[in-house]
Amino acid sequence: MKLRSLSAAFGLLWLGLLGSAQAAQTHVAVAANFTEPARQIAALFRQKTGHEAVLIFGASGAFFTQITHNAPFEVFLSADEERPRMAVERGFAVPESRFTYAIGKLVLWSRVIDVTDGKAALSGGKFSQLSIANPNSAPYGAAAIETMKALGVFDALQGKLVRGNSISQAFQFVDTRNAELGFVALAQLHGVTVGTRWLVPENLHSPIRQDAVLLERGANDEASKAFLAFLKGPEARAIIEAFGYSVE
Repeated sequence: MKLRSLSAAFGLLWLGLLGSAQAAQTHVAVAANFTEPARQIAALFRQKTGHEAVLIFGASGAFFTQITHNAPFEVFLSADEERPRMAVERGFAVPESRFTYAIGKLVLWSRVIDVTDGKAALSGGKFSQLSIANPNSAPYGAAAIETMKALGVFDALQGKLVRGNSISQAFQFVDTRNAELGFVALAQLHGVTVGTRWLVPENLHSPIRQDAVLLERGANDEASKAFLAFLKGPEARAIIEAFGYSVE
């Protein structure tokens, strides 16, 4: 009986070591607006597959520049569709691997003034600082500029704009009240009950289609390919929708 028990225990240990040996890591560059959903998806991915998705957060434009300089990422989750497309066209990403994983929504948010009528709040100009993400590197910042131009308030508000390096920093400016209001991603307000908000009508800016792509560094990496497959699946999609994104 003792020999059988030892044999069974050794067998379980061997299976555990084998599973650990097969588990791998993938390094994923993630647009800042997708921080919390990505963390939840990565945790579930590890639970289901044993693989670990190491997440690095930042602005999509900055990531693209790093990717063109051989940054150590295998997967790129951008906040737009343009940069993953350019990554494919320039030979930094795997052709046919690109897909839209989420469609983002832009929100005007404030902790200190009423912005439920966003157009009136912006037109009134009764504030000193309006936070946006850098439109040159962050698609949500570009969408904010488009929105203000569509509303006819951009010229009047240019002097009040405070630009964050990413949508995370734009959010922090409002959250810490260093800016009275700001344009943020709807997903960032998941679970936030303070302040007022205005969901920007989608006809005021170009669609914020967020694309994922497998980079050439991960072309033959099973964990990277598995993560993208998981991102397309129903469990990840449910998390994405729970944070207010649309999915196709």
